[in-house]
Amino acid sequence: MKLRSCAISDVGKKRQKNEDSYLLNDELKLFIVADGMGGHAGGEYASRIAITTIEDSFKNFSETELKEPEKIIDSSIQHAANHIVAKAEEDEALRGMGTTVVALYLHDKRAILGHVGDSRAYLFREGVIEQLTEDHSLVNEQLKSGLISEEEARTHQFKNIITRSLGASPEVEVDLISKKIKLGDIFVLCSDGLSNLVETSEMEQLLRDNEAVTAAKSMVDLANKRGGDDNITLLVIEVVETGS
Repeated sequence: MKLRSCAISDVGKKRQKNEDSYLLNDELKLFIVADGMGGHAGGEYASRIAITTIEDSFKNFSETELKEPEKIIDSSIQHAANHIVAKAEEDEALRGMGTTVVALYLHDKRAILGHVGDSRAYLFREGVIEQLTEDHSLVNEQLKSGLISEEEARTHQFKNIITRSLGASPEVEVDLISKKIKLGDIFVLCSDGLSNLVETSEMEQLLRDNEAVTAAKSMVDLANKRGGDDNITLLVIEVVETGS
């Protein structure tokens, strides 16, 4: 399988530092976005722990284990959650830190996603974009229950409250998604600094009209133009060969 990938991580217009972290590892075919939270150094530290722990886990898996990608995505994210909780217990300044995570692993012509929180994964295929992940957030729960409308959800005062994260407890429920890969597929992973300010339909149009890298830059520019309220991280992974 041959891929073309790029990453952009921008501090945005309102934050002093970037608490997002990401991984772009074409060799492992592993791609991750983590959006940290926790004040002081906590959020940045939590997101970095998530990225490095998951990557290190993948490097240490055997060839046999790699044949069960859902299991290894789940166990590596669980390991990251454990690590974050342990570090927070060691250092008072890091108490309460946590992070979202969305991890994409491409293996044997399949895309496997592990997801916790409100960072998102999308698939752009044959001119149409689909959101693959479902936000673990208070607003999304209210939206699903019919308590608020989609319009209300966009501007809700509590839209940044997430209901699941790495760091809240040593164990976490990981959503797992598997999709068969097609030639030309483009996967988009992003933090909510992008998805809160750029509509899905706008992402679709930019990907239709531009090469993937140009579209990615335009998405980040658009989020900043609309206020850049949060850190903005975006990964774009394009399948240019599926292999035999």
